[in-house]
Amino acid sequence: MRKLFFTLSFFGILMTQTLTYASTINVNIPQDETEQQEDAVTEEIPVVEVAPAAVVEEASAEAPAEVSFTQELKKRFIEGGPGFMGIVLICLILGLAIAIERIIYLNLATTNTQKLTSGVEEALASGGVEAAKELCRDTKGPVASIFYQGLDRANEGVESAEKAVVAYGGVQMGQLEKNVSWISLFIALAPMLGFMGTVIGMIQAFDKIEAAGDMQPSLVAGGIKVALLTTVFGLIVAIILQIFYNYIIAKIDSIVNDMEDASITLIDILVAQKK
Repeated sequence: MRKLFFTLSFFGILMTQTLTYASTINVNIPQDETEQQEDAVTEEIPVVEVAPAAVVEEASAEAPAEVSFTQELKKRFIEGGPGFMGIVLICLILGLAIAIERIIYLNLATTNTQKLTSGVEEALASGGVEAAKELCRDTKGPVASIFYQGLDRANEGVESAEKAVVAYGGVQMGQLEKNVSWISLFIALAPMLGFMGTVIGMIQAFDKIEAAGDMQPSLVAGGIKVALLTTVFGLIVAIILQIFYNYIIAKIDSIVNDMEDASITLIDILVAQKK
């Protein structure tokens, strides 16, 4: 009985020691592996250097600021000098003023000739010459004015009415082309002033070279820059005014064609009324 008890006690102590040792091994092994994994992760993470705030501010300060088109244009205009650049600017202002005035006048002078011709024909058939003249008097535009002059001479015969229409058509054409020649003058004058500024700028550059006795880029750059800027602005003014001028000429030609067609139609109506 004692042997059995001793044997069971021995095996119990042995099992207790075995379990204690096994639990110790199970606990220590994950901890060691975890530490090794943490060390490996720590070694793999790259070190990021943060730039100081002063370096960032210097980099942002060195970045070029964007300049708007108007600011750049103003800067170049001032660099070109007030002499020739001011004259070129005056040419642009005066040319645009005349062009805008002509465009407004020509748009107001444009009329529906087919509607006016039909109205005059109906008025002649219903109320006679006076009714047709009243219609033309109430209608704006050169075509209505020509019709009025032709109808005013209708009692004197078709030939007199035709002469009145031709004569007054020339007067209306002169009214349409009024001040247009000034626009063509400014178109020719602006590049010429720019070229003159170019020549004067080159002369000033060579004067500086002669006075210094040495060919330095800094001495030549100023005069050449002024010369090129005056030329560029003169060409820009000429291009802008040329666009307006071509539009005005095309508008005048369109109105003149309508006047000629309407005049022929009026003479045909008067001839048909006489029959």
